[in-house]
Amino acid sequence: MKRIMIVEDDPILLKTLGQVLKKDGYHLTLCENGKIAIDQFHEINPDLLLTDIHMPELDGITLIKHIRQQMNSSIPILILSGSGEEDSVLEAFHLGANDYVTKPFNPKELSLRVRRLLN
Repeated sequence: MKRIMIVEDDPILLKTLGQVLKKDGYHLTLCENGKIAIDQFHEINPDLLLTDIHMPELDGITLIKHIRQQMNSSIPILILSGSGEEDSVLEAFHLGANDYVTKPFNPKELSLRVRRLLN
């Protein structure tokens, strides 16, 4: 069973993301911010990271940078972005993100993008 770490500070959106991906049969770890994700990353050893960009304590850009540079991980990273965050999305791609989904997201599109990144 593939493991996905979801990092999102909005509790309702975090729960919704979890419900969508749980239906697809993934084992999920839900984190409220990037600091929690970093603390649990090696223990969980996820197959994919799904992260928001703007979060308190440690944002998605810093999280991606840390995972790629300090942890030297090549895990697929899918970012969530709100409209108007093009500069942040470009920075995330520059740091090593693999794909992005715009909020609000289409559950079928999210499932498809996750499946594609995990294959």
